[in-house]
Amino acid sequence: MHRPAILFLTSSLSSFVEGDLHILEASYPVREVATGGGPTGSFGRRLSLVLSILSGVLRTDIVFSWFAHNHSYLAVRAARLLRKKSLVVIGGYEVAHEPELGYGALQDPAMAGKVRYIIENADCTLAVSEFSRREILAVAQPRRLETVYNSVDTSFFSPGGQKESIVLTVCLVSTANIRVKGLDTFIDAAPQIPQTRFVLIGRALDDALELLKRDAPDNVEFVGAVGQDELIGWYRRAKVYCQLSYRESFGVALAEAMSCECVPVVTDRGALPEVAGDTGFAVPYADTQATVDAISRALIADAGPAARKRICELFSREQREQKLRRIIATLQS
Repeated sequence: MHRPAILFLTSSLSSFVEGDLHILEASYPVREVATGGGPTGSFGRRLSLVLSILSGVLRTDIVFSWFAHNHSYLAVRAARLLRKKSLVVIGGYEVAHEPELGYGALQDPAMAGKVRYIIENADCTLAVSEFSRREILAVAQPRRLETVYNSVDTSFFSPGGQKESIVLTVCLVSTANIRVKGLDTFIDAAPQIPQTRFVLIGRALDDALELLKRDAPDNVEFVGAVGQDELIGWYRRAKVYCQLSYRESFGVALAEAMSCECVPVVTDRGALPEVAGDTGFAVPYADTQATVDAISRALIADAGPAARKRICELFSREQREQKLRRIIATLQS
């Protein structure tokens, strides 16, 4: 069978996006365009991006876009015009509308229109969870909708060494994320379990770190941006991983931590229960006492191996690869 040439488009090369790029490069000729957020910046920069996308669509058979942003809007329109196939992965923010947190692309009417166009005109739309699938269907009616869970390289994210009394959470640290990621609850829970180390890992985007440090007790540690090797070291040492978010369309860091045998403590929102299953503990969002109780139980639970087993069985890189290849094959036919 003819191997289709693929144009790979993304606004940011996150670890899970990069994972898809590696999957595709192993089986198909791939042209990559990373837009850095879409057609923004100087006129020359915008024109260069537009020309790169149009040239890429013209020279390839299938457009594979991560995130329903401006780059996908242009690519899907061009693919329709040139009778090429298009596939778009919805990350989650694009179909979110959380006015109480000021979160979600749907709050911007112009962007909401573009998101609807992308979903309705891409040949295939991918949801990264059943929660995301429901949100997509609430926004628009796709031509074709497939749920393909995000994945983890379970051979890399693997257990090793002795677990310690560490409760870990990982995310970009921003003012918005204090509430979106439940960082305030994470900090508030720490003084009630004073003998345990609470560790927040993530690059700071604004003055949120100073705000969090002001209220943090002595058993909370703040670690900035780290490389993959250092991150996996923390996953391997931590006994518990917290994802206390207001919403998550999947939760890649949660899955990575579980693959390293961290016991998950998550909110009962979004896709987090889909990922954690019955291997950890679910709590209401912003419920500090319930979070403290769940962390205390997780610290003495022997659920780490079960957490890893769940990731290996449901969210492995191999499974995502098989599903993506099947979908691409059907787009060719």
